[in-house]
Amino acid sequence: MASTDRLIQLDVRPYLRKKIEPFQLIMNAVNGLEKDQLFVLHATFKPTPLLGLLKVKGYMNRVQSVSPDHWMVAFLHKSQERVTLDEFDFLRFANLEEGTVEQGNATEEESQLPPNLNNEISLQNVDHGRITELDNRGLQPPQPMVRTLKALERCQPGDRVVIHNDRVPMFLIEELQKLGYGYKIEEQTDGSAKMLITKTDK
Repeated sequence: MASTDRLIQLDVRPYLRKKIEPFQLIMNAVNGLEKDQLFVLHATFKPTPLLGLLKVKGYMNRVQSVSPDHWMVAFLHKSQERVTLDEFDFLRFANLEEGTVEQGNATEEESQLPPNLNNEISLQNVDHGRITELDNRGLQPPQPMVRTLKALERCQPGDRVVIHNDRVPMFLIEELQKLGYGYKIEEQTDGSAKMLITKTDK
């Protein structure tokens, strides 16, 4: 990973081409950012689900297509909004340095998902609040997490979201703990996991 005091760059294109998942690498970089640092990600296409996830975490973004297989995305924490325009000028000068750490595999854009996975399975009204059910199986990270957090954003306190994922969603659990939302996990015999999340007042 290439960096200066204010500019952090991560190139995941070689690993995208090798079909290696870069999500953990990207999130490790994001979690290590200072709020005044600009994070520039290099990918082979526009990583739309990641944009939504980092927006939830408080990051603005600007996207630039350098070539058909080279996209640059700059992320800046919303607390730095007063310097957004100046900081995003780094997009024009962000060149990779020798020794840059490169790993990963970007996810497909949400618009490319099978139709049955683009929408929520069902939305029910119950006496103690609404229940939203999401089947996230077959999706690549961070899409299950993005869909779940978006569903929670639309919920009122007391509403619940039930998700079915391919595995226990460790990164989602971390976010739910930060948000203070209650959850229960039931691991299935096929290795998948069902999770009941209750939205509470922050």
